[in-house]
Amino acid sequence: MKVEYINHFLDAGVRVIVQLIGGEVELGQIAVRTAIFTTQQVSIAVGITGQLSGLVIYGMSQVTATKIASAIIGAQHVSFDAMAASAIGELGNIISGNATMLLAKSGLHCNITPPSVIRGINVEIATAMPALVIPLYSKCGKIEVNVALAESPTPPAVGVPTAEASPAYA
Repeated sequence: MKVEYINHFLDAGVRVIVQLIGGEVELGQIAVRTAIFTTQQVSIAVGITGQLSGLVIYGMSQVTATKIASAIIGAQHVSFDAMAASAIGELGNIISGNATMLLAKSGLHCNITPPSVIRGINVEIATAMPALVIPLYSKCGKIEVNVALAESPTPPAVGVPTAEASPAYA
């Protein structure tokens, strides 16, 4: 995976977090995780399709997720309930949507799948390739951005016959 792909998710993540919860956001050190890794207590998984394909996972502790959800909702939550899960899912949706707009500006057209919020300790998520991981440190806590993307095979142009589709002429 090219490192520049993760930069679009980091740029979008920093901007969205600052807009939604305020304060400064600092970047941590980049790391590589193997194809199967254990997530945080709360994770948001967003699929990427198009010229790039793969998965982006935003992981955080339940305490961090509850603080972020409270900031987004504008009301103090003491537990991670359905409303908090919805707010956290929307965080992943907004960051990923902004990142795909940045990817499009660099010539890579992608779409996102609806976010899935995953809760639990020692949950393993399989990806088709290793993930680059960079933590973002906000006033609510640490958010790990895990990006596992690859360039998609180029489909044949519309209307251009392929060898399999071409009739045999005698």
